Amino acid sequence: MDGTASHPLPLAARFDRLARPVADLGELTLFALRSFRTTLSTRPRSDLLWPVLYQVGVRSLPVILITGGFIGMVLAVQTYDQLRMMRMETTLGSVINISLVKELGPVLAALMLAGRVGSAMAAELGTMKVTEQIDALDALGADPVQVLVAPRLLACVLLIPVLTLMADAIGIASGYVFSTRALGIDAYHYWHNSAEYVTAYDVFSGVLKSLFFGGAIAVIACQRGMHSGAGAEGVGRAATEAFVQSFIAILLIDFLLGMVLSPLYYMIWPGSVSL
Repeated sequence: MDGTASHPLPLAARFDRLARPVADLGELTLFALRSFRTTLSTRPRSDLLWPVLYQVGVRSLPVILITGGFIGMVLAVQTYDQLRMMRMETTLGSVINISLVKELGPVLAALMLAGRVGSAMAAELGTMKVTEQIDALDALGADPVQVLVAPRLLACVLLIPVLTLMADAIGIASGYVFSTRALGIDAYHYWHNSAEYVTAYDVFSGVLKSLFFGGAIAVIACQRGMHSGAGAEGVGRAATEAFVQSFIAILLIDFLLGMVLSPLYYMIWPGSVSL
């Protein structure tokens, strides 16, 4: 036999591989509870909050508008042929708009912001961790969570729903223009079917999801940044982990909320018909 053949891992190493993800999840949960408690109990200083609001909100507008615009047009392109085969192309507006406000708008906007905002937060806090600025805050008696995490968490929870609504609006507009100008859909039937099938509850569902997405992005990014490894490699790994974990969290939250919100709709309005 080949002497270089790998040997089974010792029992302690196997246990460590299983225990580490559980420990990381517990650490993230405790960090999230502390962050939300601090954010709710103390108001962040305005000189700390406004720069973060600008970075999360204003600086994210271009990518959000581009994302929303292309979502609407892509939905129109992908669904038109299938609806035309069933002679239901006049319902294209309802398919585009309900998909946008209920699912694709919140999820894709959050994913784009996880890449842009979440990674930037993790890299910034990771750099502060490596250069011992966070330790200096702690030594001066300031709470790093209150100074660094609370403004970022509040900015994400407040602004990511607003950015999601903007993505929805530009997606609806681009889908309408492309459908009526390029695909020849009658404008009256486009909006009539949209108004018939898209409800305020669908818009509420998307906004509610984006609230949870914003909280998850901020908590994961800040936690990864404040626990960054040493050096440039550690900061880069923290930014990468922040995006990957935010991506997974967004999909998981979307699935769980979808399981709750859809049955809730029929409990509130029994007998309703949804597209």
